[in-house]
Amino acid sequence: MISSDVIRGYNDLMILYTLVDKDSYGYEISREIRGVTGEKYIMKETTLYSAFSRLEKNGCITSYPGSETYGKPRTYYHITDLGRRFFAEKCDEWVLTKEIIDKFTGRQI
Repeated sequence: MISSDVIRGYNDLMILYTLVDKDSYGYEISREIRGVTGEKYIMKETTLYSAFSRLEKNGCITSYPGSETYGKPRTYYHITDLGRRFFAEKCDEWVLTKEIIDKFTGRQI
């Protein structure tokens, strides 16, 4: 498992990644992140929902109630054009970050 401290700055990127092709809801997004990482990173529910709030406040996503006919309707999330641009910026940032960190890793101690 990876430390949440290490990956914290990229939670938004992971969430937006799951929304690029289709709208989704919290549990499904969490499950996709878990699957893509091979269970090496499990985003806590509080982290996920605080990221949703932040992304929505910043205009990167919008939310709407689902049409489920049983129980409480799920809240679905949709990536906006601004969110797509932010996702692209975070991907570029990661490439640069990885390039820099790679210079300091791999050394035998």
